[in-house]
Amino acid sequence: MSEFFSLKVSQIEQLTDQSVHVSFEIPESLKAAFAYKAGQYITLKQNIRQQEVRRAYSIATAPSEPLLGVGIKQVQGGLFSTYANEALRPGDVLEVMPPQGRFVFEPNGSAQHIAGIAAGSGITPILSIAKTVLESHPESFFMLIYGNKTKDDQMYTKAIDALKDTYGERLKIEYVYSRASIPRAHFGRIDRSIINFAFKNKFADRAFDAFYLCGPEEMIQESSEALQVLGVQQDLIHYELFTSSKKEEAPNSLPNGMTQVQVLLDEVSATLEMKQTDRLLDALLKNKIDAPYSCQGGVCSSCIARVTKGSAVMIKNEILTNNEIAEGLILTCQAHPTTSEITIDFDDV
Repeated sequence: MSEFFSLKVSQIEQLTDQSVHVSFEIPESLKAAFAYKAGQYITLKQNIRQQEVRRAYSIATAPSEPLLGVGIKQVQGGLFSTYANEALRPGDVLEVMPPQGRFVFEPNGSAQHIAGIAAGSGITPILSIAKTVLESHPESFFMLIYGNKTKDDQMYTKAIDALKDTYGERLKIEYVYSRASIPRAHFGRIDRSIINFAFKNKFADRAFDAFYLCGPEEMIQESSEALQVLGVQQDLIHYELFTSSKKEEAPNSLPNGMTQVQVLLDEVSATLEMKQTDRLLDALLKNKIDAPYSCQGGVCSSCIARVTKGSAVMIKNEILTNNEIAEGLILTCQAHPTTSEITIDFDDV
């Protein structure tokens, strides 16, 4: 499940002063493994400053495109994002895990009207979804709300302009800038007033089949709440966090005993003993079990496993629904065992 493949960087395009688009050409022998749905992500692995670094990046290309590409925005203090923006070159080889993720759009063969709401680098999966929506049916429609600090900070401007040139009135865009006043754009941030303007006024006569939200937690929460106030059903709202502000549960509120863990991974069983104050993923890695993971922050889905015996509590969860949790799914990077014995299965997810 956590297998990586060596892929050569085909192209690097400078998007802004602090972001790049990195493309990979997938060998014929790996095309089945790297087939993906619009909205998914890949995990990149590289040794940087003598340490293994893994990071998840959303795919910005559509599944129909010949190259697979991701957008990487440089984050202050970010090891991988700095490396990608300053040192990575075409021809370099990275270790890449095949695409994953549940934030997906799948065409159904009919015309679909889809809305995307993105802030900052949250545009990357939304761009993949927009391309797929528009090319999937001649009557499909996509509406994008895209927020940034300034236009200079805006990733994929050329790609969005090209989509607009190709699809015309089938693509509508509302730009929002928090630190620049630009004609025909909104000033401020994506909030309830922007959502009301778009869906209660400007596009009030259009019925949308789904809404895809990607960006910081605050934006997603406020946008989702505003949409529901307007009558949008919650199950039509899909979201993916790029940053989370949710506080973790205090460690002293967790159990303080020991747990015997049985792990099923790639049809192989392993056992270990761990402290209940430790996170399951940390304990697995410490015991040389190559469990899948990426962000280790509870905002991707790489480390999901199913609890088949015993129980665990997550100190943060931005991915799993209540139904999925009830079915035993956990984010191992955020989960602490709460029983003396627990069995977790990475293969049954």
